[in-house]
Amino acid sequence: MWVTAEHVSKRYVLKGHAPRTFQQALVQLTAGLRAPAPFWALRDVSFAVAPGESVAVVGANGAGKSTLLRLLCGVGRPTSGRVRVGGRAAAVLDLGVGFHPQLTGRENLYVNAIVSGLTRREVDRIADRIIGFAEVGRFIDEPLRTYSAGMQMRLAFAVATHVDPDVMIIDEALAVGDGYFQAKCADRLESFRRRGKTLLMVSHQIEAVRGLCRRALWLQNGALRADGPFEAVCGAYERAVHARELAVAEPRPRLAGGQRP
Repeated sequence: MWVTAEHVSKRYVLKGHAPRTFQQALVQLTAGLRAPAPFWALRDVSFAVAPGESVAVVGANGAGKSTLLRLLCGVGRPTSGRVRVGGRAAAVLDLGVGFHPQLTGRENLYVNAIVSGLTRREVDRIADRIIGFAEVGRFIDEPLRTYSAGMQMRLAFAVATHVDPDVMIIDEALAVGDGYFQAKCADRLESFRRRGKTLLMVSHQIEAVRGLCRRALWLQNGALRADGPFEAVCGAYERAVHARELAVAEPRPRLAGGQRP
């Protein structure tokens, strides 16, 4: 298996409530204050993705999708359980991960491609193609801090898809840019899939990944709610979202005098 998660859980303690010093902890203890309850972003998540599979991870905001992808990419460690990714992997995560704002776009390109396993000579051969795909033009030699969010994500996507990885891990990359660039990204990923590569991606735009993924994982409140064929899992997820929206929109009964309970 190229990607595996075995009983993975991830716990966070909110910084605003956790004691930062021994003195703060002592005051909290002597004052009889309860320690803050931990926040579990993931709870006992297990799955395996075989070589050549294309898998979408769906779920509401805060379900644990991005946390899962970050752990798979080595950004942080699980509180319990373990993750494994085989072969050469490339990732497009949220802004700021893997790029340095003070380096130029070109310097970030080289650093990320070399970290992904390429030699400098190999990067020299594909650098112009990466720059052309990202469509950042003359800004390629400007500091990354001057880039818009879309430009940064386009560059990250271009680098990740040109280093020829065995596994591609993507977090909402298809939501960046206009319709033209989104279609360009989708075409690139479809070519990647046809060559038998492994794809694991998060997207709130189910239509955008419908043609790319054959399987879906549905995360809910940090737990794996469903794992199966794309249409079946995404259909169940969309019905649950619709039911929740109806429940929120349903008017509450009025009491005598026109007041709501």
